[in-house]
Amino acid sequence: MSMSLTTEPPNDVPAVTEESKMTTVEKDKKPDDVEEEEEEEEEYVVEKVLNRRVVKGRVEYLLKWKGFSEEDNTWEPEDNLDCPDLIAEFLQSQKSAHEGKRKAAGDAEGDESKTKKKKDDTEKLRGFARGLDPERIIGATDSTGELMFLMKWKNSDEADLVPAKEANVKCPQVVISFYEERLTWHSYPTEDEKKDDKN
Repeated sequence: MSMSLTTEPPNDVPAVTEESKMTTVEKDKKPDDVEEEEEEEEEYVVEKVLNRRVVKGRVEYLLKWKGFSEEDNTWEPEDNLDCPDLIAEFLQSQKSAHEGKRKAAGDAEGDESKTKKKKDDTEKLRGFARGLDPERIIGATDSTGELMFLMKWKNSDEADLVPAKEANVKCPQVVISFYEERLTWHSYPTEDEKKDDKN
């Protein structure tokens, strides 16, 4: 046996319904609520997916609605949508655009590196020809048969091998500092110390 919440009141008793209990403001709202329900029942058609974002872990898409202006575009959660073809089309276009940008960027970088290599091969200035001030000598080698210094330049991270002959003339103080850093003194025992050691 089930009880019904709404019962028919007797004819002689005035009916007290939820609607008659409402204040005037609530009665004014009632027709709007009915309109909203009618609008919700109306089906909106997605014309195009314009963008994608993730908000608090939920994927949302910016939608252009058929029959509405750009101002009426809305962000809708992916769960609420029933337009897999349009979403797939949007994602494919994004993927293509991204790959196109990467390829274009790669081509540009490739072109730049080719021109840089050509410039490096023909115009690359080395050593004192770069016009930089020497900071210090990092090392020395004679692997080419000539003494060369590895020169660290002021305001540059790049070091160059320069002929020692050239460095001796152009920056003698830097050369002297290099040799002084590596200078070691050896002391030889005197005759008295030698005698003491033997005893």
